Amino acid sequence: MNVKGKVIIITGAGGGLGSEMARVLSRQGAKIWLLDLDAEKGQAAADEILAAGGEAWFVKTDVTSEEDWQNAVGRAVETCGRLDVLVNNAGINIRKPVEEMNIDEWCTMMKVNTGSAFLGCKYAIPVMRKQGGGAIINTSSVCGLIGHKYTPEAYTASKGAVTMLTKAIASRYGKDGIRCNSIHPSTVDTPFVQVLFKDPQRKAERLGEVPLGRLASAQDVANAVLYLASEEASFINGVALPVDGGVTCY
Repeated sequence: MNVKGKVIIITGAGGGLGSEMARVLSRQGAKIWLLDLDAEKGQAAADEILAAGGEAWFVKTDVTSEEDWQNAVGRAVETCGRLDVLVNNAGINIRKPVEEMNIDEWCTMMKVNTGSAFLGCKYAIPVMRKQGGGAIINTSSVCGLIGHKYTPEAYTASKGAVTMLTKAIASRYGKDGIRCNSIHPSTVDTPFVQVLFKDPQRKAERLGEVPLGRLASAQDVANAVLYLASEEASFINGVALPVDGGVTCY
């Protein structure tokens, strides 16, 4: 997939999914800007890319802060001259059902999961329009496509908002050469999930809903981002791409 030389911002880049996206894109020749609130993890992910011979920069960023977004986008453009791809990947999950969650927790979920994507689009779009185009990829979830009985309602609502924000951006800014798509992973094999799977019932529930019979890997998700960021996806716009082994096909 052709992303050689593309300047790419990834949020939540210190986490398992974000750091894998950064590695996969870097191996294909992209210039990676890693944004994360956790400076230790974010810098470590950037250092790994640099050690492998790639180009990477880390910017400590609160993705709910307009000032931090202006700083990050500004630094990327000042240093590299452009911004080709934005991957809005940062997100949180306060794991409480709706009847136990308070309004402040609900608003926090919306501010991080939906607000960060909004701010990323807000500050990336003017740059992309001026340079003649770009691509935005938003990390949603299978929960952005279906109700999911094992997932808190606030998370599902926030990811549903990301799904529709994606389509709205795609429809309005396609004329400017800006593509916007979302990816929708099912349960990803992460250290947190491995702890969850110590409960045999939870393991059976999650694996039982996947027709392919396994969890998504971080590389499965990163490969979807690679495709949507690439020139090979130049006519893909407004798509909600499941990376779920068939969970959403029922």
